Amino acid sequence: MERELAWNKYKNKHIKEMEVLCKGYKEFLDNGKTERECITQTVNIIKKAGYKDLDDIIAKKQKIKAGDKVYAVCMGKTIAMFNIGTKSIEEGINILGAHVDSPRIDIKQNPLYEDSNFAYLDTHYYGGIKKYQWVALPLAIHGVVVKKDGSVVNVVIGEDKDDPVVSITDLLIHLSGEQMTKTAAKVIEGEQLDILIGSKPLAGEEKDAVKKQVLKLIKDKYDIEEEDFLSAELEVVPAGPARDTGIDASMIMGYGQDDRVCAYTSLIAMLEVENTEKTSCCLLVDKEEIGSVGATGMQSKFFENTLAEIIDRMGKFSELALRRCLANSRMLSSDVSAAYDPAFASAFEKKNAAFFGKGMVFNKFTGSRGKSGSNDANAEYMAAIRKIMDDEKITFQTAELGKVDVGGGGTIAYILSLYGMEVIDCGVAVLNMHAPWEITSKADIYETKKGYAAFLKNA
Repeated sequence: MERELAWNKYKNKHIKEMEVLCKGYKEFLDNGKTERECITQTVNIIKKAGYKDLDDIIAKKQKIKAGDKVYAVCMGKTIAMFNIGTKSIEEGINILGAHVDSPRIDIKQNPLYEDSNFAYLDTHYYGGIKKYQWVALPLAIHGVVVKKDGSVVNVVIGEDKDDPVVSITDLLIHLSGEQMTKTAAKVIEGEQLDILIGSKPLAGEEKDAVKKQVLKLIKDKYDIEEEDFLSAELEVVPAGPARDTGIDASMIMGYGQDDRVCAYTSLIAMLEVENTEKTSCCLLVDKEEIGSVGATGMQSKFFENTLAEIIDRMGKFSELALRRCLANSRMLSSDVSAAYDPAFASAFEKKNAAFFGKGMVFNKFTGSRGKSGSNDANAEYMAAIRKIMDDEKITFQTAELGKVDVGGGGTIAYILSLYGMEVIDCGVAVLNMHAPWEITSKADIYETKKGYAAFLKNA
């Protein structure tokens, strides 16, 4: 049952292919630190590959047929892509589904204040984070501000080499005796995660002079008023690019790899696989880190509605056709798994852990304790997946998310399984998951992309 290291089978051509893939992936990470940025990048990429906007197709009353490539976007944060196959869509489609939101710190709606000649932005963290990991780091601000006239201002501060960064302060070690006695959950609390953004007063002002200086700067650069924060979505993320990691450059360190590593590999696999019999679909969704809720989360009707529109444009719509399509589909829930870390070995059961360099990871079930909240894929589906991977010579492994009763987690898998389709979780193993800087193996990224492509071709 021991799984081989993918590295041991690589020739020079494989290494070159892997490095090209990982170079593109790092660029995707650098330019996609928010869900909006990820979807914007994705649309730009797929348009060049011939994908057409479903809204335009509907507006022009055009038909959709085999060979067509179609996409739909929901509120700029979620996208569904379809490569229409030759088989009847009622026979089901092959779906890769990942999420593009990542744990972060969000700016509140009434955020800007001054205290002791410092200007701060008040925040509310998003997703599961260890709050103490986010202090004393260079941070950047990404997002949008929407004015009352509907105009959208894109904001990125802290990424250009000439940009200033922002940060969250921590207490100096010399005065932290009491702080050091607290549990990790209490060392830094949520309301302490305020962003330090200025200390220079505006000339000629006495009251809130530093705050007024900040307001002047953002007015001059972005034409934003303080009240515009009410309709803003601003996210605080680690500043700086993804980097090769290790002296051997065998790994990648970057922000947001959960789950953008699976989103990018799913996207590339989707673009590589042409002329399939079964329709292929790639779903990149929002809000997974907070329960897949809201209009842009997987629990919304966006995917179902989009599929209904496509079937209608094919001239075959009925409620029964839609239900048959969903029930007969197969899906890989493209999400990351926890990589075995020997520094924290007690959290893992080694026989059923995911290891760096051993390829894409299949999690038959996730959840916590007694598999609570899990999809728990059928054995028959796992057997079919094994055959596809072995036939295509994909290096893969199976794993659980740590020891039983130690913790757990969930994905979007259970939501799609509600349609009666076959679903299993699979993706890339990650070290430092949900930390500001996560680490992945280049070999695992490469094998996962190949595995996703094999699934689209053969499932």
